[in-house]
Amino acid sequence: MSARESALRVLHACHSEGAWADGALKRELAQAGLDSRDAALASRLVYGVEQNRLLLDHHLAHFVPRGLDSLEPRVRDILRLGAYQLLMLDKIPPMAAVNESVNLAKGCCKTPKTAGFVNAVLRNLDRSRSDLPPLPADPMERLSVAYSHPLWLVKEFALTLDPEELEALLAADNAPAPVTAQVNTLKTTAQDLIARLEAEGVSAVAHPGLEDCLILENTGNMERLRAFQDGLFYIQDPACRMAVLAAEPRAGERVLDLCAAPGGKSFAAAMAMGDQGRIDSRDLYDRKVKELDTAAARLGLSCVQTAVADATEPVAGQYDLVIADVPCSGLGIIRKKPDIRYKDPKELDGLLPIQARILENAAAAVVPGGRLLYATCTLRTKENQGQVERFLAGTGDFAVKTMETLWPHRHGTDGFFYAVLERR
Repeated sequence: MSARESALRVLHACHSEGAWADGALKRELAQAGLDSRDAALASRLVYGVEQNRLLLDHHLAHFVPRGLDSLEPRVRDILRLGAYQLLMLDKIPPMAAVNESVNLAKGCCKTPKTAGFVNAVLRNLDRSRSDLPPLPADPMERLSVAYSHPLWLVKEFALTLDPEELEALLAADNAPAPVTAQVNTLKTTAQDLIARLEAEGVSAVAHPGLEDCLILENTGNMERLRAFQDGLFYIQDPACRMAVLAAEPRAGERVLDLCAAPGGKSFAAAMAMGDQGRIDSRDLYDRKVKELDTAAARLGLSCVQTAVADATEPVAGQYDLVIADVPCSGLGIIRKKPDIRYKDPKELDGLLPIQARILENAAAAVVPGGRLLYATCTLRTKENQGQVERFLAGTGDFAVKTMETLWPHRHGTDGFFYAVLERR
């Protein structure tokens, strides 16, 4: 199995079987037995195609008279892989990009003429690289194609951002996200962890805007690191931890994390509390709860207690702090999940009543004087400020203590929204 074959298998799973790229890629790399170099190439190809799919299709369409929609899905993806290598990867010779794409067609497509077709399209594209089809004249359409964000999504972001910031956000969505580790302050310090990681060949530097957070490079397989196995850190974007810290979890408090998996919010709260108190971490799926249990044990956290529960059902008990990081459209983490941008927008509003129900359940479990943290990893106003404003309009019990949106292009974090509400 070659890197390009693995990349094609992942893209086919995404475009024809409804898989998500990150999960499909993880499964493929576990099964394919690629060395580290080929695994890195396969990953780059998958993410590169998904980050640039609309732009690649715009260029390819000029050389496919009947249109890309007339092609079999695998042929489309072979052309996208070839076009991405030709147009955006300087280290791959054009001849290799074309020939490897032709080999993919020979191995994956039953029609004998397909290989010749792929060869012709990609060679024409290569010859025309200095004279590619112009981008659309309309500003919104131009941004949509240039940064491969569906037009509806560009227009949605344009409701909040001016044109310059809008383009900066779209560019940030297509940039690689840094790997950030949160220090387990119950076991070590940031400086000691940096030394441990560097001894294992990992580059680690302090995050410029968040204490006890490190930016990592050259991690390889994270789970093989001794520092990871010893529970000295966990992986979490700074935005998520910043939201938890804004809610000010305190030693000895009772905390409820309603949608807890994979556990980062519970872990951040536990460390802020010095592992003193109780955190009830709940999630809908047994598999995810077991994974959360394993991670909490690795970190040595005794205050985290897990259970399977449905956050849309009423909550028993009262808590000083309730965390509700609700299911959302995920449009703040496009740089980590590039194919999430291609979601059907008609389906997204179906999340709104679920979010509202979870928010109401969370609020009912907060003691007088306690706090409620409502959070999402999306940048859609109707899922963020809109939900909070709707909730506040229906109750006189809560007031906003903090409300903030974090943006990839402004803050270098995931796109994230959080609101801390205090019960009167």
